[in-house]
Amino acid sequence: MKPGVRESPSRGEISNPPQALFALIRGRVQGVGFRYSAYHEARRLGLSGWVRNTPEGEVELWAEGSGERLNALLRWLHRGPPGARVESVRNSSQIPRGYRSFSIEY
Repeated sequence: MKPGVRESPSRGEISNPPQALFALIRGRVQGVGFRYSAYHEARRLGLSGWVRNTPEGEVELWAEGSGERLNALLRWLHRGPPGARVESVRNSSQIPRGYRSFSIEY
């Protein structure tokens, strides 16, 4: 096995080190259930972090987990829930902070 790669004893899968993503979503994203839907999508994907509205009418999100799952969430953020109209998603990779669950911030 290569150095730095861990093997899961139960199924022999290679585990990726946790990564983090910060995203700022613009468009019609408040008042359409975006936070609630993003919360459920992140939890479905097994991610941790938070989502919240901004005073400027945007939604910001911090998520931590595997790169594959973060990419899946990022693809979802570009669509959003029914009723949302996403105009842009600005995102950046971050250093994980160690969140243990995903929450909606107010």
